[in-house]
Amino acid sequence: MKVLIVDDEALARSRLRELIDEMSGFEIVAEASNGLEAFNTCAKLAPDIVLLDIRMPGMDGLQAARQMSILELNPAII
Repeated sequence: MKVLIVDDEALARSRLRELIDEMSGFEIVAEASNGLEAFNTCAKLAPDIVLLDIRMPGMDGLQAARQMSILELNPAII
């Protein structure tokens, strides 16, 4: 499964990457640091799962999730 990690804190993204790298069957296809970047990445790469932070500057996680839900291949959002 293709995974997109979204968090405005680099350390949080790094920790999630470490945890996912230990699991088989998951591939991290990209990381994003804000909601707009996450939406654009989803539209381009169509990940299966998005690990999405809620509180981020600019477009927050809830706004990004609403935008992602309109994509033809919308991901599961955690």
